[in-house]
Amino acid sequence: MIIKKVESVPKEPVDDAGVKGVKKQVLLGPADGAPNFIMRQFTVEPGGYTFYHRHDYEHEIYVIAGSGIARSAHGETPISPQTIILINAGEVHQIVNHGTEELVFLCLIPNV
Repeated sequence: MIIKKVESVPKEPVDDAGVKGVKKQVLLGPADGAPNFIMRQFTVEPGGYTFYHRHDYEHEIYVIAGSGIARSAHGETPISPQTIILINAGEVHQIVNHGTEELVFLCLIPNV
């Protein structure tokens, strides 16, 4: 069993084209010996956004703090704490912080 605190995991800036004001923490993953899943926490600054992208696998998001929108090919949906999102394989998506506070969410993906 591995037990640790979120604050013990460094926040790493995501500095790629198509991303603004995003930091990522890999809370649990291959480095911890997790064989099947990766748990990540993202922090998005006000006015920031993640990639508008798609994956070959599903993943799940749980919003912890802040507010914004989840963007997909079907439009934009407001998100706030306790919002749960299932993103199916191949579905284009993006998380945007339209609020005035940091938007913090967990993202669970398979270890592929």
